[in-house]
Amino acid sequence: MAPRLDRHPGLVAQAVLAGVGEQPRPRRMRAGPPALLMAVVIAGSCALAGCAGQEQSGTPSARVSTWVSGAAGGAAIGTLEADSANIDQALAHHEAPAAIKTVCALLTNDGETAIGNLPTPDNQLTNDLNHAYAKGAAAGDDCYAGAAGDTSLLKRSADERAALVPLLTTAVDRIASVTGRTPSTSTTQQDGSCSDPFGGCN
Repeated sequence: MAPRLDRHPGLVAQAVLAGVGEQPRPRRMRAGPPALLMAVVIAGSCALAGCAGQEQSGTPSARVSTWVSGAAGGAAIGTLEADSANIDQALAHHEAPAAIKTVCALLTNDGETAIGNLPTPDNQLTNDLNHAYAKGAAAGDDCYAGAAGDTSLLKRSADERAALVPLLTTAVDRIASVTGRTPSTSTTQQDGSCSDPFGGCN
């Protein structure tokens, strides 16, 4: 029977599109996710090819702010945090392997999609996010491979997920350092009337 996604809040993967700078796109250094997920990532990356521009001019603060807005950078961070929490929930409730694989694949897919939105206009932020996103995708890979009960892979995934949140926090702190504002990491938008990625709407 197919896994019930509605049992886990926040499971809908968010594929966010953004501009790509002139630097080479950061890449993961590990084996990739299942072939279907890689096809989605590759297609998303190709769609980004013609979107560069606005974040390449202005002050560092303005350029990073534009990138955060265009790439939905805060929401991407929040999505990985939610994906990781959903894996913890699925494992804690001893879900069937198929359901566990579903949440693991979402973490991998969202990590890979987020990597596709790099680089940012700030080298340190690019490195921080690439490290975090790659860690999340690796955690999803190991979780997916171990979902049937491989305790060593599940332990490695748990360690990677434990490292993920501090890495994402480092990236958020870098955004705040450059822009003077902390990005919202909310994965929901109430009515579409607010487009401020820093959550400044009343």
